[in-house]
Amino acid sequence: MNTLAAAEPVADIRTGYVDEVEFAPTPRAREIGRYRYLLLLRFALINVTGFALLGAIWMQGWIARILAADDTHICKLIFSLFLIGLFWAGQKIVMLSRELNALEGEGIDQPGSRVAAYMDAIVGRDGQSRANLLGALRMKIGHRIAVVRHMASTLVLLGLIGTIVGFIIALSGVNQDAVTDSAAIGPMVATLLHGMAMALFKTLVGSVLNVWLMVNYRLLESGATHLLTHLVEVGERDAAV
Repeated sequence: MNTLAAAEPVADIRTGYVDEVEFAPTPRAREIGRYRYLLLLRFALINVTGFALLGAIWMQGWIARILAADDTHICKLIFSLFLIGLFWAGQKIVMLSRELNALEGEGIDQPGSRVAAYMDAIVGRDGQSRANLLGALRMKIGHRIAVVRHMASTLVLLGLIGTIVGFIIALSGVNQDAVTDSAAIGPMVATLLHGMAMALFKTLVGSVLNVWLMVNYRLLESGATHLLTHLVEVGERDAAV
């Protein structure tokens, strides 16, 4: 005989009244309560750690050096685009967290919920229709989160453009006719070093922020995969009833 997950009301034979009992939460409910908003917590942990490391770098004076060498303001553009991508990723993380929580125990009747729309759409449909609806939902979610990946790729491209600009500035200060003039060697070397610093710093900024944003994208991707997988399980279970 199966063991019930929660206690049931028991009728008292002598009085005919139902005794009030306290319903114990099922293991599934305890698991949902424990891991609610886990995706959002991971997002917060990743980015708090990232900004803490950024603060440590700022304390060491590296940020000031990068800004001093950023005559073309490409590093500022890269960082601004990174913040936009991070904000976009945060919005999608919140959206996925709400959808997962709605699917895993908070109810799927939330207004504007894609989960609720999918569950309503598959009622009475056959397996092929459910697969088509799931594919459409997968494409919608993938299109929404792909913006973060595109922004991360753009950071690297901007870093490479900044590298090229830095090399151009470095070589533009070299005058072959003045290499024998000792008074002109100092300014040429200074321009060369400044251009090299610009090139290397822009590559560094673009690459580091690309990795940071891609970590958030992978978190988004894993959340979307978990949502779709669990949605298939719930949908097929309800269809089999």
